[in-house]
Amino acid sequence: METMAHNRTLGRSGIDVSPLGFGCWAIGGEWQSTDGQPLGWGKVDDDESVRAIRRALDLGVTFFDTADAYGTGHSERVLGRALGKHRGDVVVATKWGNLFDERTRICEGQDDSPEHARRALTASLRRLNTDHIDLYQLHISDADPERAARLRDLCEELVREGLIRAYAWSTDDPDRAAVFAEGPHCAAVQHRLNVLQDAPELLALCAESDLASINRSPLAMGLLAGKHTAGRALDDGDIRNAPPAWLPGFIANAGADPVWLRRVDALRSILTSDGRTLAQGALAWIWARSPRTVPIPGFRTVAQAEENAGAIAKGPLTAGQMAEVDRILGR
Repeated sequence: METMAHNRTLGRSGIDVSPLGFGCWAIGGEWQSTDGQPLGWGKVDDDESVRAIRRALDLGVTFFDTADAYGTGHSERVLGRALGKHRGDVVVATKWGNLFDERTRICEGQDDSPEHARRALTASLRRLNTDHIDLYQLHISDADPERAARLRDLCEELVREGLIRAYAWSTDDPDRAAVFAEGPHCAAVQHRLNVLQDAPELLALCAESDLASINRSPLAMGLLAGKHTAGRALDDGDIRNAPPAWLPGFIANAGADPVWLRRVDALRSILTSDGRTLAQGALAWIWARSPRTVPIPGFRTVAQAEENAGAIAKGPLTAGQMAEVDRILGR
């Protein structure tokens, strides 16, 4: 079986990371939009989050992805606390662009101005208890490309000032991602990628522009973790219980979409081959999809951290397994 290369590089930045990162959205806890829609994944235990991050470090994970908006600052604070003296051993990515009130835990809109970017960076550095961000990412997926070009130029200034090492855009639009790719210190695109939702155009851009592909939703918001059944509603504070338009695979107040669950079931035997769990097989598909991919599954417990990190030793799927996945999905 093919083994995983020890590390992957964030594009042309030369920054090495573990092949798997940990996404820190869920550990931000509960937060909501101004109209009361949940934006988090429900309640969290901060002490368990800290233990999970430290366990990930023990297991060789060196890349952690958060955002200032996750839990309206709470995710950054928890990550900063958990890393402590290990900050120099890891690569920290965060994002900016959303406005929020830490006190009320409400997200209040967006700001794509360079002035806001500097303010947001200062606040993120404080919450993360660090003097620099390794990868700073624009968190407005549909920002105006011309205004985004100004933000790209600002990021180059921030690199020169030593406040960030590299930058990226979190967007599923290849044309927008290409605007950031023109900057010398752009290192990645963060985009959705999982076995149910491929992203060939973005992977092609990453190959052409020498960027890393940082993959959010690698487990399809939990569908590929194998824990969901049709008709079982999720907690009120869980975004998947009142899914916005960009979150397919779930039905309001009814849990996972049966159509999506059938697709997962059809793939189960391939993804769980070679002793993998379903989640580990989903990560193995991403690694086999491109040598530039760095999936960032979420976590809330030590057990999830161990399962996700356990995928690294098992490596990517084989070419034959990848072809079989495409055949089953009719791709």
